[in-house]
Amino acid sequence: MAPSEVVVATAMSGSYKGMSSDNIKGLVLALSSSFFIGASFIVKKKGLKKAGSAGIRAGVGGYSYLYEPLWWVGMITMIVGEIANFAAYAFAPAILVTPLGALSIIISAVLAHIILREKLHIFGILGCALCVVGSTTIVLHAPQEREIESVKEVWDLATEPAFLFYAALVIAVVLILIFHYIPQFGQTHIMFYISVCSLVGSLSVMSVKALGIALKVTLSGMNQLIYPQTWTFALVVTVCVLTQMNYLNKVKNVSEFMIISLPW
Repeated sequence: MAPSEVVVATAMSGSYKGMSSDNIKGLVLALSSSFFIGASFIVKKKGLKKAGSAGIRAGVGGYSYLYEPLWWVGMITMIVGEIANFAAYAFAPAILVTPLGALSIIISAVLAHIILREKLHIFGILGCALCVVGSTTIVLHAPQEREIESVKEVWDLATEPAFLFYAALVIAVVLILIFHYIPQFGQTHIMFYISVCSLVGSLSVMSVKALGIALKVTLSGMNQLIYPQTWTFALVVTVCVLTQMNYLNKVKNVSEFMIISLPW
């Protein structure tokens, strides 16, 4: 081997030390979370279809699905997945955990094809492939996480002017979508529902990460539950999850209605 090749090989071996044990734990938890969440979508959709046939659909403001046991089975499955996702944020960087959530789309697509007899067209297959490539690339190059010793450090990051401006912008856009566009176009354009879920989810990542760190640090002997910041993050997570759950159910019902209404 030439001297230049030796230098390059040495530099590469020194710069890449593999994933840390915490990153591996976060990876396993994130993967299991994707499986449970992906499966829950299918179970909840079956419950929503069953509830919609006997009452008012969620897409037009109905809540009959709350009386459907199958929907609750899917909801419990999703809660298990979200708990695993929550724990993953305590061990691994958000840049590693968040992209792995895209794998739940692949699981949902496969199960929808098998259980719901839904067709997966070429663009759907291409999208699944891109999810796998993108998630794998990010996982392999995930950076080491900065050591955080208290929830107050996350609070300091969350209250920086740039993030506060972003949060205010997101809240404003979400409110405009909910009160202006969704009442007029929600029944025919599911992208308004999806946009609300995605925008709200972007805010919940910081709070979920903060709660995961708070739990991890508390279990290590430094109680973080005494800080009001911890409960503020918990409140934000609760509001975000309830909002996403509500509009995600509307997405499923509206998409099902649109498919039934197609001429073919």
